[in-house]
This record gives sequence, structure tokens and C-alpha cells, in this order.
Amino acid sequence: MRTFMRSLATSAQGMATQQKFLDIIAENISNAETTRTPEGGAYKRQVAVASRDPRTGEIGVQVVQDGHEGRMVHDPAHPDADPNGNVFYPNVDLNTEMVDLMLARRLHEANLSAFQTAKQMLRRALDI
Repeated sequence: MRTFMRSLATSAQGMATQQKFLDIIAENISNAETTRTPEGGAYKRQVAVASRDPRTGEIGVQVVQDGHEGRMVHDPAHPDADPNGNVFYPNVDLNTEMVDLMLARRLHEANLSAFQTAKQMLRRALDI
């Protein structure tokens, strides 16, 4: 029984981890054109990084900023243009975000499938 419960917990932890990745990707996509943030400047792409705590074995997700520069577009009419007429846009590439989104979604689905299988096996074990 404990093995089944552990598999349920592992799959649930995997789904929670992938949900955090999905949240960060959604935030990046929604801010792909944000040229002004409360901190000043264009939005900076966020990247979720998963790591395992060596003491507890728990998986944690840290969010770090992508250090790459965003694109610069010459648009003197834009309200966020600098004195030279250039606007700095976020370093978010929608193609990259879509690939990351598909990958995170597939991993979430795989964890869900494993969770459902373990749940069915636990139910059958209880029926015996």
C-alpha cells in the first residue's frame, strides 16, 4: 500500500512542479510586448528551474530572470521610446515559449496518467 501511496505523491509532486512551469510560461507570453514595468524598463523573461533538495529529496522550483537582452525597435511615436526613438522590448520569444509550453503540458499529462494508473491499482488492491 505504501508503494502506491508513494507513487501518488510522486505524480502529484510532478504535476505541481509542471504547473509552476506552466504559470511562468503563461506570464512570459502575456508580457511579450510589455515595454514598461513598475521596476522600470521592459519586462524580463522568467525561467523556472527545478532542483532537488539533497537533504529532503523534495523538488523545488526557483524562478530566475533570463539575462539575454530584448530586441530594440525604432519607433519614435511609441510612448516608451528613448530620445533616439528606440523602444526596448522584452527578451521573450513566442516560439520558444510555445515549445516550452508544449513540453510542460506533456510532462503534466504524463504525471497525471501515472497518478490515475496508481489510483486504479490502489482501488483494485482495496477490492481484494
